[in-house]
Amino acid sequence: MPFLNVKTEIAKIKKSFHMGCDFGERLLTKEQGTVGFVYLKSMVDNLLFSQSIYLPLEKFEGDLNATVLTNKVIQCNDVRQIQESEVVDCILKGGVVLIFQNGDYLNVDIQKFPSRIPSEPPTSPVIQGPREGFVEDIKTNMTLLRRSIRSKDLVLKSFFVGKYSNTQVVVAYIDGIADKSIVDKVCQKIEKISIDGIIDSFYVLSFLQDRPNSLFKQIGNTEKPDVVSAKMLEGKVAIIVDNSPIVLTVPFVIFEELQNSNDYYTNHHYSSLVRVIRMLGMLIAIISPGLYLALELYHYNLLPLNFLITIADTAQGLPFTPFLEILFIFLLFQVLYEVSLRLPSYLGLATSIVGALILGDTGVKAGLISPPGVIIVALAKIALYTIPEQASQVSVLQVIFIILGGSLGLGGLVAGMVYFVNYLNTLDSFGTPYLAPYSPRVPEDLKDGVFKSPINDMKTRPKTFKNKNKVRSK
Repeated sequence: MPFLNVKTEIAKIKKSFHMGCDFGERLLTKEQGTVGFVYLKSMVDNLLFSQSIYLPLEKFEGDLNATVLTNKVIQCNDVRQIQESEVVDCILKGGVVLIFQNGDYLNVDIQKFPSRIPSEPPTSPVIQGPREGFVEDIKTNMTLLRRSIRSKDLVLKSFFVGKYSNTQVVVAYIDGIADKSIVDKVCQKIEKISIDGIIDSFYVLSFLQDRPNSLFKQIGNTEKPDVVSAKMLEGKVAIIVDNSPIVLTVPFVIFEELQNSNDYYTNHHYSSLVRVIRMLGMLIAIISPGLYLALELYHYNLLPLNFLITIADTAQGLPFTPFLEILFIFLLFQVLYEVSLRLPSYLGLATSIVGALILGDTGVKAGLISPPGVIIVALAKIALYTIPEQASQVSVLQVIFIILGGSLGLGGLVAGMVYFVNYLNTLDSFGTPYLAPYSPRVPEDLKDGVFKSPINDMKTRPKTFKNKNKVRSK
């Protein structure tokens, strides 16, 4: 039997951690032999270490070997024998590694991280329905999914990504519902990720998209366990990333952004009305500044006479052209928005409201900007948040349509809309058309499109993307 110098082995492991100040080491010497303990003090539960590992081992009078201690002494549920090559990895994941003189290594997982309690996500408040949200701890997030879907068919596949961060990424799906080809494609893309570190789920999202340079998102994301559970029951695949409260889902279609968890916890007629309003809000947000410019500069004969006179009166004496005026107001509102995001919460709201009122009113009185221009841009900025998940993409589209309306008039706006609709038709997410179920038209899936049917009418799973077991309700 080989004899291992435990003290020398501990010194070697400590050196590999560059003598870090949070590296923990301890020796237990008894008549039966010596056992060494190595761990990171910042990542383990010190009380559990004392009560469940060290004290029982100190009182034990039998042979000190991994098999006996695993079965009879150590009072933890996650104990396994490991190889020497796994020691460093186990320590980094929050384990306590026991080193024996006979060359055995034992890992006991008693990690303890500071973790946020699941609460209602600030980005997805609900009037009725579950108020839990994902947190930064991946184990908590997996527990939330397990509690929603209490089935042995819920599969959680783990990967570790990042040369230095070694971040855990979990692919979750329901076996028997999710299509195997989609699951395999997601797993292959994650396995191929080669990067120094994964800090947030957005890093993984960039590698999952087929067109990473596209303006439009091709991966769904949410902070709510009930939303992820509902999507998985449709046959979608979820990607959970440690240290991130945002869970990704694939495949993704653009009309998912019209849907909200509130829609499924209220009357379906009201849900349909709200979805129509959201869609109109998006159109207003994207087109209204450019449309205002096009009408004012090129097609003023289409405006009612009284409104045209009002615009002409307010535009007199302004130092900017209409095009520069709209860009200036747009920039003003965008700066206020960015400032409100980065200020403390008790200052951010006041700054955004007071800043918009004071600067807008002062700018009009000073003759720098016109009241109609302020109203149009403010309307577009407010309408933008009918679908907050698309805010970043729509902000870019606003600038594009301002340029098109200001330079080419209505013809430019129409050409821009045709181009983007055609471009969206070329996108797909894991084999699913981006504009489904409207292009191509899938009649069965229209029950949960812009207009929503009662849940008991949606008896089949979506046909816009691949899944198994089409029937979900009888």
